[in-house]
Amino acid sequence: MQPYELSLAAAADAIRARQLSPVELVDSVLGRLEKVEPLLDAYVTVAAEQARRSARAAEHDAAHGRYRGPLHGVPMGLKDLIDVAGWATTASSRVRADHRAQADSTVAARLTAAGAVLLGKTHTHEFAYGLTTPQTSNAWDRGRVAGGSSGGSAVAVAAGAATFSLGTDTGGSIRVPAALNGVVGLKPTYGLVPRHGVTSLSWSLDHVGPITRTVQDAALVLAVLTGHDPRDPASLATPAVDYRPGAGTDLTGLRIGLPRTYYFDHLDAQVEAAVRHAIGQLEALGARLVEIDIPMTRYIQPTLWGLVLPEATAYHERTLRTVPELYQADVRVLLEVGELMTAGDYLRAQRSRTLMREQWARILETVDVIAAPTVPMTAAAADQETVTWPDGTVEGVSDALVRLSAPANITGVPALSIPVGRDSAGLPIGMQLLGRPLGERALLRVGHAYEQTQPARALAPVA
Repeated sequence: MQPYELSLAAAADAIRARQLSPVELVDSVLGRLEKVEPLLDAYVTVAAEQARRSARAAEHDAAHGRYRGPLHGVPMGLKDLIDVAGWATTASSRVRADHRAQADSTVAARLTAAGAVLLGKTHTHEFAYGLTTPQTSNAWDRGRVAGGSSGGSAVAVAAGAATFSLGTDTGGSIRVPAALNGVVGLKPTYGLVPRHGVTSLSWSLDHVGPITRTVQDAALVLAVLTGHDPRDPASLATPAVDYRPGAGTDLTGLRIGLPRTYYFDHLDAQVEAAVRHAIGQLEALGARLVEIDIPMTRYIQPTLWGLVLPEATAYHERTLRTVPELYQADVRVLLEVGELMTAGDYLRAQRSRTLMREQWARILETVDVIAAPTVPMTAAAADQETVTWPDGTVEGVSDALVRLSAPANITGVPALSIPVGRDSAGLPIGMQLLGRPLGERALLRVGHAYEQTQPARALAPVA
């Protein structure tokens, strides 16, 4: 096995045991990146020599007993909404052509302090306003969408061009590309990870979280990212938590909510089969399945868009008026639509969110975790605009991709997407675990237990 194939946890163990140096790991990942990047276009920019300097510094520190923890010397990619001092934060947009960050974002500073090595910035759908990341190809099939908006981050991890990455999630933008590329994506509880220095799409829905190869890796990254930051008004003051899941797989006594409504409607048959089989595996580990009904389902997407549209337009108000021609057409149209929404529309969406949160809280008193598909289908063809379901319903691809991930953003509950198989075309399928606010430990425990019952996953065979 080459170093670039190692999970974060395995790489960390090897570095700590002095069996692998940060320089060897970073060189291996950069070599893989150089090979696959022309095929996938996951990165906006790569700073290979800077990464090698950071790796040498990490190696020197480790040799002198200054080991900073499991991220020490591990190479990462950051979604290009996340500020790093001296780097451009382009948001994959011509609007930001001359941008340079003056200071690190909170998450970038914490990762650097933990010893992680930045390889480069990864592509996003322009300003995170979309579900496909059109610049980037799916790691398993270059003719298909990567998912979005954190498509570059997920593809880099899936292809071995980063050991881990960070994405952002406003309506599913970590979990969707994670599911479509066969990796793990965690959207934490709203406010758990500070967003200072991260370009906003919709401030009341935005989250930052890790994309990794394994659930254990996600736990290691999350532990570094959390902690109150007063510069983010939504940031939570929470005690330090050890998120690492235990080695056991016994889920006896755990109650898993199995939705009767919404999550299994308009779903690809192979996706449904894979997710239900994975839920069966959790039951075999001792979990008890409890059927539940998802509340207010007809209001989910109207509520999401009722919040995103006006908040995004408010954020972009100045540049939308001064340089509208610099936006891609799909994003510009959404921003212009946001200008047509009234204050009443926005307040009704806020009220709907409040009611939805209250009803979800009641459901989560009766179960510990909810299990459901992450997205209703595998990756669509890059030129595919709609999907037709067996009952004749036609749905836009972006609407389909956001449909099952949106509830966790509206309610702010944590959600973890894990790979649970592939379809007949070899495309990855994801299962989503949702939990109580600040219930990340339970999600990670369940996801890790499931992983232990499965063969080790290989990287995407990019060709």
